[in-house]
Amino acid sequence: MTAGYEIVDHTYDVVVVGAGGAGLRATLGLAEAGLETACITKVFPTRSHTVAAQGGISAALGNMGEDDWRWHMYDTVKGSDWLGDQDAIEYMCKEAPSAVIELEHYGVPFSRTEEGRIYQRPFGGMSTHFGKGTAQRTCAAADRTGHAMLHALYQQSLRHDATFYIEYFAIDLIMDDGVCRGVIAIDLADGRIHRYRCQTVILATGGYGRAYFSCTSAHTCTGDGNAMVLRAGLPLQDMEFVQFHPTGIYGAGCLITEGVRGEGGYLTNSDNERFMERYAPNAKDLASRDVVSRSMTIEIREGRGVGEENDHLYLNLQHLGSEVIDERLPGIAETAKIFAGVDVTREPIPVLPTVHYNMGGIPTNYHGEVLTTVDGEDRVVPGLMAAGEAACVSVHGANRLGSNSLLDLVVFGRAAARRCAETLQPGARQPELQEQSGDEGLDRLDTLRNAKGSTPTADIRLRMQKCMQEHAAVFRTGDLLRAGIEQLREIHASFADVSVSDRSLIWNTDLVETLELQNLLDQAMATISAAEHRTESRGAQAREDYPDRDDDNWMKHILTWIDSGGSVRFGYRDVTLDTLTDDVEAIPPKARVY
Repeated sequence: MTAGYEIVDHTYDVVVVGAGGAGLRATLGLAEAGLETACITKVFPTRSHTVAAQGGISAALGNMGEDDWRWHMYDTVKGSDWLGDQDAIEYMCKEAPSAVIELEHYGVPFSRTEEGRIYQRPFGGMSTHFGKGTAQRTCAAADRTGHAMLHALYQQSLRHDATFYIEYFAIDLIMDDGVCRGVIAIDLADGRIHRYRCQTVILATGGYGRAYFSCTSAHTCTGDGNAMVLRAGLPLQDMEFVQFHPTGIYGAGCLITEGVRGEGGYLTNSDNERFMERYAPNAKDLASRDVVSRSMTIEIREGRGVGEENDHLYLNLQHLGSEVIDERLPGIAETAKIFAGVDVTREPIPVLPTVHYNMGGIPTNYHGEVLTTVDGEDRVVPGLMAAGEAACVSVHGANRLGSNSLLDLVVFGRAAARRCAETLQPGARQPELQEQSGDEGLDRLDTLRNAKGSTPTADIRLRMQKCMQEHAAVFRTGDLLRAGIEQLREIHASFADVSVSDRSLIWNTDLVETLELQNLLDQAMATISAAEHRTESRGAQAREDYPDRDDDNWMKHILTWIDSGGSVRFGYRDVTLDTLTDDVEAIPPKARVY
């Protein structure tokens, strides 16, 4: 063990890393099941990034018109551009109504219809009768749904005596011959190192949007769990698929929810034209996010952008009236005022497609168990699970539908807890950790804390973010991606010359940002390399040199391994086209078979 660090050891049945929607739902489920549960989080739980989710959570409740989980499944499979695993999609869509009702019982204050039912709004890509009508499927708590969910789940977790380690930074997994035995973390407040021994670790650390220059993600979204998995010699899946949300505030990147368009808002160009009617005549402004983002980019490219630089577009909601805005979109009005200086009752919001969500992540099955591939066969990694945006259970495939993200969090956070309750014995005896367990992570921490290079962390981070923004954006080409890979290799190598000026262990934000940058660099390399490797266009991957979808060669998931030097290796997993049950027989064959 590296000298000079105080080590504190703990033993739990399950340790959850991350306290967003997935982490809290897993923590609550585990505590309810009587398992001794700890949740490690680098920010206070109600400041986790799920708090920024605005528009709502999808479920076929049928409160605002007829609906069916099979229609929801059809939309999700189609939205995934056929790359979603259909067993997991069936599970999510069938579980959605009960998961949302459960949230209501936990205390989430959903908006209500006049009859007192949960209010549901339309969202992009959500239909009835297998694409024939428009579904109102997204359950909303005004435009602060994620905020309401986090508070309710955190309160319920405390009620069931889960233990929280707040403002602790998870450094690495503790692996023993391919089995996950626990996790090592640093208490940011006092600098002590904590080793957690447990039967299972659940990673719920969110996405890595901060690999890009312009994104809707909080500064904490650095994909720490994904990077820990890569360092453990395990792969990430579908990393090439990065979703650009059509409506980030121009210049700031702050999210303007799809719920604005669900309530009747619309996009216009410099000719004051509702241009989405040309690109998606039926769905119009409520087409799926990849379609809207590409359409907006084309409008700007062809010279119909607005502003002094003609480099963004307008989102109009002033016609909705102050009453609708005050009731259903109060947070949006406030956000637009603060970050764009716009009074939404009088003028449009300047918007631009902005990195929003990572479809790729840690490969799992629909129980939340982490998978790796050995000799072409899937293998469950003992002791390790993942849920939420950090995971790639692949319900979203190549493109996520709006409001399916909050559903993913609660359904698979709950699924992971259920699996633990089925397979683990509370208080079961665990093997002792070796004295050197966690040393690799601690050595890395010590090396970075004492880094005496010449390049500040912020400089390397900015170069990485601009490289990703320029070379792996909405539209991609092989030449552009290859140039980006070469540039990113140099940036990755420059990390060896990083400078950390603060040597302390007490609230060393310089050190934390450096650890986060190291995590981001590996994921950026995985993303841009997988994007170059997939020679087709599918969902969020829009290759101008390969404009068509290629099911013959690319109807498969790409697995990406990265070694400590940044070298990339690829593997593959088949897309699961078989469903869990025969209940989907009512879905038209065209919807079930690509």
